[in-house]
Amino acid sequence: MERPLGASFPHRTEMRMPTHDPHGRPPAVVRREPRRVLVVDDHRTFAELASLALGSEVDLECVGTAHDAQEARADVARHDPDLVLMDVDLGAGDGGEDGLGLAAELTTSRPSLLVVVLTGHIDLGVMRRAASAGACALLTKGGSLRELLDVLRDARPGEFFVQTDLLRSLVSEQGEEERRWVRHPALTPREVLVLQLLSDGRYVADIARELGISVHTCRGYVKTLLAKLGAHSQLEAVAIASRRGLLETTPRVHRHRVG
Repeated sequence: MERPLGASFPHRTEMRMPTHDPHGRPPAVVRREPRRVLVVDDHRTFAELASLALGSEVDLECVGTAHDAQEARADVARHDPDLVLMDVDLGAGDGGEDGLGLAAELTTSRPSLLVVVLTGHIDLGVMRRAASAGACALLTKGGSLRELLDVLRDARPGEFFVQTDLLRSLVSEQGEEERRWVRHPALTPREVLVLQLLSDGRYVADIARELGISVHTCRGYVKTLLAKLGAHSQLEAVAIASRRGLLETTPRVHRHRVG
């Protein structure tokens, strides 16, 4: 049974070095300094429980908890931790900063600093951004405390650890996404233009007027777009196109309003 967050799980920090003492004395013991960890999470309860869990380990030490990006920057400068346990969402929905952006900033300014990213919701985009930000591990908050502590102990620069089950799921997701995309024929320039206008929140009648075509013809373009993108609604079509980068990488088509 996995122990709850905050429970004790003793872990040895002693490393015995083999010797050839002629008198048969026991080998020398080298004691490692505990790894100093800063916890950054906007959920105070989680941050405090993580701090308690770290405090029960002899080879890990919590040097502080920060609840937003500003506090994290100050605490990194003040405590000079070995590792930062970073939540992805630092209240970004309420105007806070993105934890992955902060991770990239910290690893750039402090190359020796290790960052382990923790998230409650993960997808391929999060994994790619975490790796690009210089993180050395990506974990879900739904994982076990044992695994979290082991990753904090074993994290090394130049590595990127992802849980096996999670990685398998993400790879499967990527493969399915690629298979869906291969099945979709390329979009014509007119279909791209209609898609761009839909992403602007325009109605079919308005799009038809702007392009100088009938509403019936415009609806035909929309129907074709839904089929090609595998979408069931105009909103879903825009979301799929945005997720695949079609709206970001496709230049805006120059268009003239028909008087």
